[in-house]
Amino acid sequence: MKLDPSAFLANPELIVALEKRSTAISCNGERVLFRQGDAPAGVYILHKGEVTLTLESAKGKPILSTQAGAGSLLGLPGLVGNEPYSLTAVARKGAELSFVTRDQFTALMKSDPLLSLKILQVLAAEVRSARKAILHR
Repeated sequence: MKLDPSAFLANPELIVALEKRSTAISCNGERVLFRQGDAPAGVYILHKGEVTLTLESAKGKPILSTQAGAGSLLGLPGLVGNEPYSLTAVARKGAELSFVTRDQFTALMKSDPLLSLKILQVLAAEVRSARKAILHR
């Protein structure tokens, strides 16, 4: 099963607002950003390169996989829902990302509530993509 990579793309205005509160991350090699089941620490912005997102069954069998591209927000459902990450994200060598901590993300949402609507758009796109992937399985 495959998710539509565009489901993770965020509005440029949202990306710019998040970048102002983020820390840059460069990947000199493959790097695990988060694992399925980890407690959410923040959200990642992918600026350049690729990140592979995977979902495994309880027995460790791959269920789905997709490649996220530049402009993607990664880890958003876990952070917003305060639930463990539902996917594993692995950045490929050469990827350039930024990381926004939970506290920075929360502060931004409180200071600019209109950005919350842009967050909801990304979450809704992820839900639609997951539903389409299930239907076309």
